Amino acid sequence: MDACTLVLEPVAQPGNASPLSPQTLDGLAGKVVGFIDNAKPNFNNLVDDLADLLIAKYGVKAVIKRRKRGPAVPAPDEVMKELVEQCDAVITGSGD
Repeated sequence: MDACTLVLEPVAQPGNASPLSPQTLDGLAGKVVGFIDNAKPNFNNLVDDLADLLIAKYGVKAVIKRRKRGPAVPAPDEVMKELVEQCDAVITGSGD
């Protein structure tokens, strides 16, 4: 019996969509930063500490935190819309 190994590469192939130009911030002072918590253990603790640091040390105006139902579930459209409309930068993360 011949052994066979199938290797899948989890990289999306380029589509017909035009690439987005990278956007950068000139700094964090006065900005609103959003976090999407993927609901894994301890990420909420990390986000709380990061929020305090961003405000105290970098002058971030506000931090918006939203939590997904689970790691494998995308954030709801209304959460994404809220973050796009209100935030200058959004960070998504993982805990454990």
